[in-house]
Amino acid sequence: MKRTRRIQDQVRIRRSLSIVPSLFTIGNIFCGYYSIIWTLRGNTVMGAWDRAAILIGIGYILDGLDGRIARLTKTSSEFGVQLDSLADVITFGVAPAILAFSWGFGKIEGLDGDPANHVLQLGFLATLAFVVCGALRLARFNVQSKRPVDANTKRYFVGLPIPMGAGMIAAIVHFLKTPIQNVGSALLWGLLILLIAFLMISTVRYFSFKEFDIRKAKPSLALAATAMLIGLIIFYSEEMLLAMATIYVSSGPIAKLFQVVRRFLPGSVASSEPAHGNIKN
Repeated sequence: MKRTRRIQDQVRIRRSLSIVPSLFTIGNIFCGYYSIIWTLRGNTVMGAWDRAAILIGIGYILDGLDGRIARLTKTSSEFGVQLDSLADVITFGVAPAILAFSWGFGKIEGLDGDPANHVLQLGFLATLAFVVCGALRLARFNVQSKRPVDANTKRYFVGLPIPMGAGMIAAIVHFLKTPIQNVGSALLWGLLILLIAFLMISTVRYFSFKEFDIRKAKPSLALAATAMLIGLIIFYSEEMLLAMATIYVSSGPIAKLFQVVRRFLPGSVASSEPAHGNIKN
């Protein structure tokens, strides 16, 4: 009798805990939706674009927590995986695309001349490509997450993670704040968005940091480094977040270029590179 009651209590506790990761995912959706609202108010409210970018950053934190909490509480489920992917499409696909277009191309929309019109069309195509490539990446993840996991899958992401693609856009907006107001800068902005979209569906590898275990490092050193990083982000958020996003986004192409160059060096041996792997975040 006591054993049966204990089992029932464990099942009841697990059902209650299973709600917690979904609450973080819902919070992620809220950040994406609220970011869109602030983006739409960009022309009328001072600092609205910056707030929209910050909300994408908060959504990034919540997106990282929901999966870890699900694994910690052993409440991972197929429903949670699908809900998380849908949330990512909103927060890291649609929200940053609307922000990128409103902030980067909104001011040139009223300008006359063919160059301004062509750049504006590029803005439509670039931001659309960002959403489509982000959705394709998440769909590819849902398919390949069912495949066996190997060492390379744990160590690397294949393609730029969609939260980092959105984080790159949000970091630039948070750093500059003032929207783009000339055709030349808008053109460069559109090309950068296209590059980020391409990296998301590419086979360029990025470190996942999944094998990093803070317990294996020296606790005092890890805590000091974490505290220092948090302090720098709080006091110098514009510079730190932009630097972190830029370093990570560029790390994949730089490593790929290094591999290509090394293959042509005398005595070098081409390393095998997986064609597929973990492709989400």
